[in-house]
Amino acid sequence: MNKNEIIAAAVGFIAQSPDNHISKDVAVCPTCVGLKMFEAPILGFGRADDVLYEKYKAAGVIGAHFLTPTEWLPRAKTVISYFLPFTEQVKQANARDCRWPADEWLHARYEGQLLSMALAAHLQKLLSEAGYETIVPGLDKRYKVGTEADKFTSNWSERHVAFACGLGTFGLSDGLITKQGVCGRFGSILTEVELEADVREYENIHAYCIRCGSCMARCPAQAIHLTEGKRDAPCSGFLDKVLETHKPRYGCGKCQVAVPCESGIPAKP
Repeated sequence: MNKNEIIAAAVGFIAQSPDNHISKDVAVCPTCVGLKMFEAPILGFGRADDVLYEKYKAAGVIGAHFLTPTEWLPRAKTVISYFLPFTEQVKQANARDCRWPADEWLHARYEGQLLSMALAAHLQKLLSEAGYETIVPGLDKRYKVGTEADKFTSNWSERHVAFACGLGTFGLSDGLITKQGVCGRFGSILTEVELEADVREYENIHAYCIRCGSCMARCPAQAIHLTEGKRDAPCSGFLDKVLETHKPRYGCGKCQVAVPCESGIPAKP
């Protein structure tokens, strides 16, 4: 399979999947019935031996618990990262106020993540059937999430992988700003097929962020600061409250809507 075939497969899967729309059986409110969660995905391709992955193991970046692509899959040649942008309906619903996440956003965060992993599994199946060993770290039994040095982290960070694959750079809120904005879900797969890596159009990890402070002003947990960035503890505490009320759904995303990077790369002031 080549890059164009993989991109077409991803776009087709999301366009045709009935799970991209919230069914009456799972909708938490009548206005969410039929909600479309994602627009067409964008994909980035990177080398499995990119030097960034070793750098991610450093303290203060991710940490030694991060596993590189070849630690997940020894014969990995290519990392494929994708971003699924939320629809305008999801974003507009969550932009209405700064106090509590919208039902539409909670669906896109929870059911949307399930669909994201289904997309990863679909691409894995296609590549495996083509004869290439392929894995999805997020679905692997070795995948772990937890707390390290008072920060919520995992041994495979989808945002950092997307950065390495050229999809975008980090914002003040720690979200990744892509050409389609910051609102959406990331996923990735590792495969032994060797594909040409995309060129990263940036070097600075915050190249696309204009540090306007809009995300800081919208955060209901007051977890974002211009100098410190995002603090995990107050953010996580707010998410715990959301989970208590809406279990199994959770999320917030207030820092990602009604801001200059909501739907694209913001213009420099």
